[in-house]
Amino acid sequence: MIGEGVLVVDDDKEIADLVEIHLVSEGYEVHKTNSAIEGLHILQSKDIKLVILDIMMPEMDGLTMCKKIREKSTIPIIILSAKSADLDKIVGLGAGADDYVIKPFNPLELTARVKSQIRRYTEFNPNSLNGDMDKEIVLSHLTINKEIHKVIAYGKEVKLTPIEFDILYLLASKVGRVFSTDEIFERVWKERMYEANNTVMVHIRRIREKIEMDPRNSKIIKTVWGVGYKIEE
Repeated sequence: MIGEGVLVVDDDKEIADLVEIHLVSEGYEVHKTNSAIEGLHILQSKDIKLVILDIMMPEMDGLTMCKKIREKSTIPIIILSAKSADLDKIVGLGAGADDYVIKPFNPLELTARVKSQIRRYTEFNPNSLNGDMDKEIVLSHLTINKEIHKVIAYGKEVKLTPIEFDILYLLASKVGRVFSTDEIFERVWKERMYEANNTVMVHIRRIREKIEMDPRNSKIIKTVWGVGYKIEE
């Protein structure tokens, strides 16, 4: 949604300026800072719809900032980091990020990811919705209302990020059907998965931590080893 606020937190001025140039050209309002602490203050004072966040920063690192944001908000977070190992991606996504982009990066690709994340986030904003508010998926221990982005598990409302919500809704929309990790990635992120990675696995783990009574003994999201994931009635 053009005109939305984006917060860029990176202590590399050249990278922050490059990101700003491309996002401003698309009509976004960009707020920049080289401090995670200042970034948290900006989030409280400005209407921000997405955060682009570096990991290695002084005072407070990006992973800590990501976790602090997740304590209060489901706003989309894209980590932009030179750390390219699979473990780094797992840690970043596990901290609550929705996407992980490696430096050096293609600014056009980053802009496309920003658009995708903000579109997903604003579509699930109850204040922007029109139409039927009663469309729900109701299962034994799980209720999902797509129109107002509401999830109730075991009688308790849980807060999911837009990506987490999309994954859960996909699985719940076809009870008993097994979705491979490739299919989940392609249907939720809207792009092809060209190489094996742990993105889907990390998000499934985060969802389980929020909706399951015992995440290690999942009753809602079942793992079909060697195939993928499913939800049963």
